[in-house]
Amino acid sequence: MTDNPARVLLGARVPAQAVMEECLALQGLERGRSLIQRIFGASPLSEATWPWYRGALGEIAVGRILSGLGPDWLVLHAVPVGTGSTDIDHVLVGPAGVFTINTKNHSGQSVWVAGRTLMVAGKKTRHLYNAAHEASRASKLLSAAVGDAVDVTGVVVIVEPKALTIKAAPEQVAVVTERQLLRWLVRRRQVLDPEQVSRIARAAVLARTWHRNPAQPGDAEAIQQNFAALRWLVDRARRRRVTWVLGVPAVGFLMLIAGGPMASAIVHALTGR
Repeated sequence: MTDNPARVLLGARVPAQAVMEECLALQGLERGRSLIQRIFGASPLSEATWPWYRGALGEIAVGRILSGLGPDWLVLHAVPVGTGSTDIDHVLVGPAGVFTINTKNHSGQSVWVAGRTLMVAGKKTRHLYNAAHEASRASKLLSAAVGDAVDVTGVVVIVEPKALTIKAAPEQVAVVTERQLLRWLVRRRQVLDPEQVSRIARAAVLARTWHRNPAQPGDAEAIQQNFAALRWLVDRARRRRVTWVLGVPAVGFLMLIAGGPMASAIVHALTGR
């Protein structure tokens, strides 16, 4: 495998690859759970790991949806951009144009949008600003690589919100749920002919288009396998917590007779994620 930046391609990167890598790296720093924590279903995730894990699940879900776009589209995931470790969740090139997608996993939360404001559970976020900046940056990089102006539309995809209320359309980017995404894309009018799509796609798939010093990608298959193993542990811990919660009277009895450190351990286990 060569380290020549001109030959680094992005097509083999998988959804959430960068986020999964960071999640696994942080998880590797954590101490293993004790026996009592495992018995009572304490989550293996730490406070530091949880946001990355949640983000990875969102990007994986959106990546699965984007696989339905078909052969007329180029779909790239976890595109490294700039000079550091920043990446774009998904980049799309197709008949309807070029899009950068910023995935946000806000499952179970209410999202409200109006103009330049996007609020999650009543709190303002920078999602719209970040998505607009991302699209503008992508436009400049692709335009330079292609040698012609390339317009890019920024999209914020909200994964499994409790509700998405768009009071007024955002000014610079689009906001949709993951369930709306595919239909929203395929129903857009054609703005690029096949030759234009091909020309932009040839530039987009090159890592050097996006990153000043692109590195060789990690082993995507190994990353997916390791993340799947972590996900299995998290899901198993959740199932155990549910089992214990359904048996609350029995737990209360155990706490009563155990007392002291054992009671504290049980409380901690049951209140984990």
